[in-house]
Amino acid sequence: MCITSMSHNHMLNAQNNHIYIVSTIFFTVYSQSIMRWQVSNAGSLPEETYEKLLFIGNLLLNPWVLSSIAATFLAGISWMLTMTKFEISYAYPWTALNFVLMLFIGVFLFNESFNLQKLIGTLIVFLGVVLIARG
Repeated sequence: MCITSMSHNHMLNAQNNHIYIVSTIFFTVYSQSIMRWQVSNAGSLPEETYEKLLFIGNLLLNPWVLSSIAATFLAGISWMLTMTKFEISYAYPWTALNFVLMLFIGVFLFNESFNLQKLIGTLIVFLGVVLIARG
């Protein structure tokens, strides 16, 4: 095998390995978005202990909530695979994209507030991820 094809294969493997980071972020964002949606639909948390248990029990029987829990599990599996391919100092900063994505999901899907501070903070986080990824 020539050196050119070896380095090309190495680059392809490195690119393919990033799917583990992307899937960790995807499953995390999916899980948090679904949980936010379903908890919002369920209403306020009751005051009484027994009512709280019923509230939680009903949520745990909700198929969407179950899919959220499954996605959290899959995010954990994806993260384990990520740790087999990358140094944590490289991989972990990518999870900061969860904050960026959840901010926009919160604003656009759940009508949460957005202001200049949130925008600046999000830009700083994103810039930090870019700098670490290049380093």
